[in-house]
Amino acid sequence: MSPTPTRIRARAPSTAAFVVLATWFAACSSPPAPVDRHAPRAPNVVLILADDLGWGDLSCQDEHAVGTPHLDRLAAEGVRFTDFYVAQPVCSASRAALLTGCYSNRVGIAGALAPSQSIGIADDETTIAELCRSRGYATAAFGKWHLGHLPPFLPTRHGFDEYLGIPYSNDMGLANRVRPERWPPLPWIEGETPIAYEPDQRGFTRTLTDQAIGFIERSHAASRPFFVYLAHPMPHTPIFASPAFEGSTGRGRYADVIAELDASVGAIVATLERLGLRDDTLVVFLSDNGPWLVFGDHAGSSGPLREGKGTTFEGGVRVPSIWSWPSALPRGALRREPAMTIDVLPTIAGMVGAELPALPIDGADLGPLLRGEPDARAPHDALYFWYHQGDLEAMRAGRWKLHFPHAYRTMRGREPGRGGEPGAYDESARIGIALFDLELDPGETNDVAATHGDLV
Repeated sequence: MSPTPTRIRARAPSTAAFVVLATWFAACSSPPAPVDRHAPRAPNVVLILADDLGWGDLSCQDEHAVGTPHLDRLAAEGVRFTDFYVAQPVCSASRAALLTGCYSNRVGIAGALAPSQSIGIADDETTIAELCRSRGYATAAFGKWHLGHLPPFLPTRHGFDEYLGIPYSNDMGLANRVRPERWPPLPWIEGETPIAYEPDQRGFTRTLTDQAIGFIERSHAASRPFFVYLAHPMPHTPIFASPAFEGSTGRGRYADVIAELDASVGAIVATLERLGLRDDTLVVFLSDNGPWLVFGDHAGSSGPLREGKGTTFEGGVRVPSIWSWPSALPRGALRREPAMTIDVLPTIAGMVGAELPALPIDGADLGPLLRGEPDARAPHDALYFWYHQGDLEAMRAGRWKLHFPHAYRTMRGREPGRGGEPGAYDESARIGIALFDLELDPGETNDVAATHGDLV
């Protein structure tokens, strides 16, 4: 079993001086692959992250999903991973892993950071934006950050030239349907300055998309390569669609929200095509974790997978993953090898020609696998799934998923929420040592630990 990787968590300064003490206690189980130097011209990069979008919410993955033609087209023009994972099935921890290439334990970010917490991403962690900026890229983040809301932790202190968005989840404000009195007004931040409070969330997807498009246009006009991180607050509850999309699908508000997110992807791709940049731009689409099932008709679908957000079953940690770079990657390719968001940073580093961070990371370069090189293989012998404060709950090695004894929450046998009001989880569920063959049983329904003791 791999020991828990960790570095000390950063806290807000109590004086003008800001000091970060960083330590780490264990080498990662799978060292990073060398940076690939054989890619064609370094691409522009657009990284799009949805919030609480389920594996089954894309029509290219589940025939019962609302139509997502633009995402389906992106997959047809690129590479789609069927078994792609987040490091933890919750907001802040997942984003920390994505942007640093580390298991979130290593960088000291757990759970979902609240406005009352004075912690965030440490200054000595290297983000994708910092790697891109080291290569002359213009960098911008638009949307939900959730790696610390105080100035030392904001995007502009971690490699981004521009930022517009919310510092944490969209329910951490007065729009919260359960306990609005618990939260301060939700800030809308430009750079490091709140310019409004409690913004109209119906405009989130459209406004953030327009901002990303404007940044792409300005970067192109200045002849600069660019890295755009478009982290949509949707479809995290409370969910909102713009007036143009309200009622557009006839399948309820959640479907309308997904349709608008899909249209956002289409607008980004159309902009790249209009500017003649499509062939030279890597577009990556991901979700930060599975659907928040307690919200019922205001939540997404895990498809055939078990459970959702807040669990280390497949429905909580397996997410959509699409990579499209027309001049360098194959079209319409499927990759069934397990990979994880910790691999995004080293993969982009290889593509843009950046050196990997000085501190240890856990991810590996997916370049050979994305390109379909003959000897390409899964980048890790095993992937690990921690939750809460560093509890190792599960691991995957090849086709096998092993769960360690832990409690979890489930909606099985419970009435789901409706209209934005949550149902109630069964918080008493437990699983012991359990082994699942994900090739035959992606829904984790048949525990074969008793007949495969050697593997356990």
